[in-house]
Amino acid sequence: MSLKLFELVGTDPSRPFSPYCWRTRMALAHKGLSAETLPWRFTEKSAIAPHGSEKVPVLLHHHKPVVDSWAIANYLEDHFPDRPLLFGGEGGRAMARMINAFGDIAIVGGIFPLIVADIPNNLAEVDAAYFRQSREARFGGKTLEEVMANRDTGVVAFRKSLEVMRQTLKKQPFIGGAAPNYADYIVFGGFQWARVVSPFKLLENDDPVYAWREKLLDAFDGMARTSPGFAV
Repeated sequence: MSLKLFELVGTDPSRPFSPYCWRTRMALAHKGLSAETLPWRFTEKSAIAPHGSEKVPVLLHHHKPVVDSWAIANYLEDHFPDRPLLFGGEGGRAMARMINAFGDIAIVGGIFPLIVADIPNNLAEVDAAYFRQSREARFGGKTLEEVMANRDTGVVAFRKSLEVMRQTLKKQPFIGGAAPNYADYIVFGGFQWARVVSPFKLLENDDPVYAWREKLLDAFDGMARTSPGFAV
């Protein structure tokens, strides 16, 4: 089979760091599928424009593009039904849609101001300048450093926001139940993104969410743990 995946990287092409690309990486591994990695950087818009996207991940299957991590997960589920299920049925797919929004808003949105000024350290000069200009515009002209200045108190609020997830993980090992599924990969993508780009510690070691993250770092022969990142 011919699968290729455009993934966001910085100066190190072996260090993919997009939370959405990590959702797709984990989904592919769950399905037992391998894809050729196509490293992509913020200013390389022309590389994916022919595939109808300005952002990654972009999956190519026999040259057909599938854009967006949620669309990719659905595509993999529907086109490879004989492989382990990502959703566990249509009910699971419907619930994962809600978790997808939670992952975007509470996880990626909650983590972003805690690590944002660390991200340019992973980028070449041209990409760092693009990232800084575009992201500072989102914050009304505040510098990345100003956005991140209060992260020591901000992380306390972020940890509190995980309480529903924490209570779930006290009763079952994964969001998906006895074994991980795409709901887990949605949330894990945000934590892996942070681990790759920032030395900032998001979770306390005695947190059930930390234990859950550790299990997913070790999943699929330690695929995520062995990817370059910080030991936090």
